[in-house]
Amino acid sequence: MYRPQVSVRYATGREWLGLGVLSLVAFVTSVDVFVLLLALPDISRELGATAVQQLWITDVYGFMLVGFMITAGTLGDRIGRRRLLLAGATVFAVASIVAAFSGSPEMLIAARGVLGIAGATLAPATLGLISGMFPDPRQRAVAVSVWQMCFMGGALVGPVLGGLLIGHFWWGSVFLLGVPAMVLLLVLGPFTIVESGRRGAGRLDLVSVGLCLGAILPTVHGLKELANSGPQLHVGAAVGLGVAFGVWFVRRQRRLDDPLLDVSLFTNRAFAAIALIMVLVTVVSALMFFTAQYLQLVARMTALEAAFAMLPAAVTSLLAIAATPYLARTVRPVVIIVAGMLVAGFGAWLFTTLAASGDASAVIVGLAIATGGNSPVVALGTTLILAALPTGNAGSAGAIAETGTEFGFAFGVAVLGSLATVVYRARLVLPEDLPPAAQSRIHDGLPGAVDTGLPAALDAARTAYVLGLHAVGWAVVGVAGTIALLGIAFLRRLPEVIATDGRSATSKDEDGGTRGI
Repeated sequence: MYRPQVSVRYATGREWLGLGVLSLVAFVTSVDVFVLLLALPDISRELGATAVQQLWITDVYGFMLVGFMITAGTLGDRIGRRRLLLAGATVFAVASIVAAFSGSPEMLIAARGVLGIAGATLAPATLGLISGMFPDPRQRAVAVSVWQMCFMGGALVGPVLGGLLIGHFWWGSVFLLGVPAMVLLLVLGPFTIVESGRRGAGRLDLVSVGLCLGAILPTVHGLKELANSGPQLHVGAAVGLGVAFGVWFVRRQRRLDDPLLDVSLFTNRAFAAIALIMVLVTVVSALMFFTAQYLQLVARMTALEAAFAMLPAAVTSLLAIAATPYLARTVRPVVIIVAGMLVAGFGAWLFTTLAASGDASAVIVGLAIATGGNSPVVALGTTLILAALPTGNAGSAGAIAETGTEFGFAFGVAVLGSLATVVYRARLVLPEDLPPAAQSRIHDGLPGAVDTGLPAALDAARTAYVLGLHAVGWAVVGVAGTIALLGIAFLRRLPEVIATDGRSATSKDEDGGTRGI
C-alpha cells in the first residue's frame, strides 16, 4: 500500500542547546525534592522547628508540585510554554533565595510552598517544549531520554549533593543550587528555546483548578499519613475527601467545552494503560526510600555514606535510560516493559534475602538492578504519552506523566510503608523487662528503637524491621508482575515506538483504524 512521504523537520544546534538548558532545569527541580533530607537536622536546630513544622518543611514542596502540575501544564498549552517556563524560573530563583535565608520555620515553609508551585510550572513546560522542538520521533525519543536522565539523576544524587553542601557550608546552601540554573535559563532561554503552545486557546476554569487541588492534595496527604501512622480515621477521611473531589472534577471536565484536563483521553485503552503503568512503575521506585532507611538504621551508615552507597542505582538508571531510545527503534514497547519488569522484579526479590546483621550488599545490588529495569519503562512511558497527544496538548501530556510519577512514588511509600509497619509490629519480640516508655517508642518504629540505645531491644527491632522489608520486596515483585501483565494485555499491538520511516507509533482501534500513541 502506497504511503505518501511526510516531510519532517529535524532539530538544529539551537534546539539541542535548548535541550541542555531544559535538562539542567529538570535536574535542579528533581534535586530540590530530595536535597533537603540531609539538611533537615541542621534546619531544625538553627530555626527551632517543631516536629510538625519539620514535616511541613519536608512535604509542602511535593504537595504544591503535584497539586499544581496539571493546572500548569494546561496553562502552558494556552499562554505559551516558554513564557510560563521563564516566569516559573524567575519565581523559583527568588523563592530559593528566600528559603536559603529564612529566619523562621514559617518563612521557610512559605518559601518551600512557593518553590513547589514554581516547580510545577517547570516540568510540564519543559516536556511540552521538547515535544515541539523535536518533531522527528527519533530525535524526540533521544531528547526525552536525556531529559529523563537528568530528572531521575537529580532524584538519585540529591541526597549526596545535600550531604556535601552541608559538610562545607550552612544549611541554606542546599536551596541555592537552583539559582544559577534558573539564571542560565532566563539568559539563554529566549534564544535557544522555541515557543510552543496554543496562545489564548480557551479560558482557564478556576473551579476546575480548585477541584484538581482538592482531589490531589488531600489524597497525597492521606497516603503520606498512612505511612506515618497506619490506618486511622483522619487518614481515611483525607483520602475519601480527595476521591470525592476527584469524582466531581471528572464530571465537570466532561461538561466543559474547554476542560482543564480532557478525560476522554482515558477512553483510549492503550493510553489509559500507559498512564496506569506510569503510576505503578514509580511504586517500584519507592524501594529507594526503604533502601535509605535500611542503610542508616540497620547497616548503621551515616547519611552521607548511605547516599554514596545508593550511587550504583543512579548509574544503572542513567545507563538504562540512555539505552531506551535505541532499543525502542527495533524492539516493541511491550517487550521493553515486560523485560524491564522482570529485571526490576528480580532486584526487588533480593530485598527478601536481607538479614538483620547489617550486610548491605543485597540491598545495594537489589536497588541497582531494580532501578535498571524500572528506568526504561519510565522513559518509554513518557515518550508514549507525549506521542499520544497533538503537539498543542504536549504540556498537558507532560503534566499527566509527571503527576502520575509523583503520585505513584507517594502511593508506593505510603502503602509499602504501611505494610512494613504492620509486619514490624507483628514480628517484634521485646525483652519483658523493658520500661513501658521504651516499649512504646520501639513499637512506633525502628528510629525510636535507635533512640533508646538498648542493645537487646535494638537487635529485636532490627530483626522485625528486616522482616517488614521482606514483605515490601515481595509486594514490589507483585507490582512488577502486574505492570508486565498490563503491558501484555493492552500494549501488544503497539509497534516500535520509532518506526523505520520516522513516523510516530500508532495503535489499532477496535474498529480497525489507527490512533496515534
